[in-house]
Amino acid sequence: MLADRLLSTVLQALQGRPDAEQNNRILSSATSLLTTLSNPRNVTLLTSHLLTSPAIWNQVDVLQTSFRVISIFNTAAITVHKHETEGGASKPFDAYQPRLGGGMSCEKWAIAVLAGLNEQSLRWQHALIATGILLGMEGNDRHGLSSALRTKLENAIVTATNLVMRDAANVGSLGISSATLALNHAFPLLPDASRALLDYDSMVMPLATTVTFSQGYEDGHFLEAVNVDVKEAPEKNFGWSPRSMSFLRLQKVGSKPLISSMGPLSRLIAHAVEFSMNPVGSVEVLDHLLVFSGKLLTAWESNKLSELDASEERTSLTPETLQVTYPVLWQVLKSAMFAIVVILRSIVAKTVTNSHLSSSQVAPTVASKCLLTLRNIHFISSRTGSNAFSAYTFVNLTSIDILTRFPLQSRDFLRAIYPAQAGQIPTHPLLRNHDLFYLNTVEQFTLIMSPSTAESLIFTPATPYLNPLANVHLLEIFEAAHSAILAMLAAPQSGPLTARILPFYVESLFNSFPNNLSPRQFRFAFKTLMQVTTPPAPISATEPQLAETLLELLRHRATMAPSFPLPPAVAIKSEADAQTLNSPPLSEQAILLLTLLDALPHLPLDILEQWLPLSADLLNAIQDAGMREHCKTRLWDLLEGGEMDVDRSAICVAWWGSRGGREMVLYGKREEGPFMSGGLGTRESRL
Repeated sequence: MLADRLLSTVLQALQGRPDAEQNNRILSSATSLLTTLSNPRNVTLLTSHLLTSPAIWNQVDVLQTSFRVISIFNTAAITVHKHETEGGASKPFDAYQPRLGGGMSCEKWAIAVLAGLNEQSLRWQHALIATGILLGMEGNDRHGLSSALRTKLENAIVTATNLVMRDAANVGSLGISSATLALNHAFPLLPDASRALLDYDSMVMPLATTVTFSQGYEDGHFLEAVNVDVKEAPEKNFGWSPRSMSFLRLQKVGSKPLISSMGPLSRLIAHAVEFSMNPVGSVEVLDHLLVFSGKLLTAWESNKLSELDASEERTSLTPETLQVTYPVLWQVLKSAMFAIVVILRSIVAKTVTNSHLSSSQVAPTVASKCLLTLRNIHFISSRTGSNAFSAYTFVNLTSIDILTRFPLQSRDFLRAIYPAQAGQIPTHPLLRNHDLFYLNTVEQFTLIMSPSTAESLIFTPATPYLNPLANVHLLEIFEAAHSAILAMLAAPQSGPLTARILPFYVESLFNSFPNNLSPRQFRFAFKTLMQVTTPPAPISATEPQLAETLLELLRHRATMAPSFPLPPAVAIKSEADAQTLNSPPLSEQAILLLTLLDALPHLPLDILEQWLPLSADLLNAIQDAGMREHCKTRLWDLLEGGEMDVDRSAICVAWWGSRGGREMVLYGKREEGPFMSGGLGTRESRL
């Protein structure tokens, strides 16, 4: 009878006025009652009162209440299932078995709960209850319901979701958010047959807006609030107190039910985009994401913290800010970035396969908007390493591939993101971040650019970052600038431009190593130059001396280069450098030799024949035995590893076997010819 008295107390409290502290006690008591009541009618009564209680639902944070309701019925269902499997209702033949809980079976209890879903409560509330039961009875490999009742639950969730999303204007944001919350938790348990019944066309936009509006990221307004509480200390440090109102608000944003489960939710929205039948809905979602990302960028632009470069944060932020508040801010921003990219991936994939989206009227617009969205969130993604995120790489490269089919639209897009201070390095870190995105993007369009367009869109904005005297903290942009210039020089139509720009670039390249370019970056850049200046590149016909000139410059630099190992801070400038580093510490001289060896497979036959012995001479000039052996191993790999074509391999074999190559490499001897393969050497060499 104790349970009956508690039930009367709870039912009376449910009709009272909203009170946060009282509300927690009511919900806790309701959880206990759901598992201890033995009369199904009382379970039904309690469920119906929970859904219509003003004390529960007339709260400020309704979505948190919705999440709590799912948790209540999930916990109760797990408990009922446990009672049944441990000997309660599962063993009715044992009269002496102690009754656990209310004694109802899972099936009977679930039916009693579902009976409490009536016309007095709302459809999105029904979805919450059904989701809680499904999670508790069928989640984590529990099988507490018959197949018929489970199907009924699944259909109830689908039906409630469809009705809410189709009537989104009348239901309101809280109802849509609650239905989204329920579907997000139930979706992994729904079979394909139930998923196919979802009205994706109706739900795709409500789902997307739920992520960004008040129950999600609040359109980035929390960033604006942060700026108010960021204070500049006398020692020019920025401080943001963990006790400030903006940080408390940020913590609340990060703990919202939808944001805390943003990973599954973004995948649910991506699934809805993929299976929606109306392609216009995908474009609407893209437009919404573009606007939202723009709001995030605008809010960050006006924030004092955006004035700090990543390399300056440890010295420019107070310890409390660096350790407490700042990490939470970037955690929330990164979750928003990942959600945007996951949804964009489904939009881009649909653009490739859908006839309407892939049409010449729609495809370039979709691709441009995807890239603009990526640019807006680049201040976030650049901190995580964009290339390490496969979904980001897919969206970026596929959008570029689509856009390059339309040269006019490509030019318009590049001009839209053209650096605001082209020709100089901006002082504001955010503008430099935009430059980084631009340089990484524009290099993908070189094949469809005329030389004059390439000069204005690539050479002009990249030139400041080729300066070897620039700030060493801009190494990532240095690499992007070199990569963009190399892509421009390698374009077949850029012959005259290449001949004019190459001397300037080569001087910058040699002056930038090793301070601003790592060994990996320098070797790649020089190898690309050799490909640009040797056949079949067009410039090799008009400027045949370029390749040998570059080699002579490299050889001269190598003979004068320091022989001591480069410090790790100089040799490793990025994660890519660390991943590809598989050698002992090398000197600048050894790296230049390796660069020369990398160039050999691209040389014309007559030039290759001249440079093989010169490479061996440079090899013998390396004093350190470990470095010399590493370079020697690279030479052997080059000669026998398949990098040479048939004609070049024949020249290498002849040099090694009959022209003194073996003696030069193995013994450091340069013997004068002519030589005969298999002939006897001098008396001393035969002893």
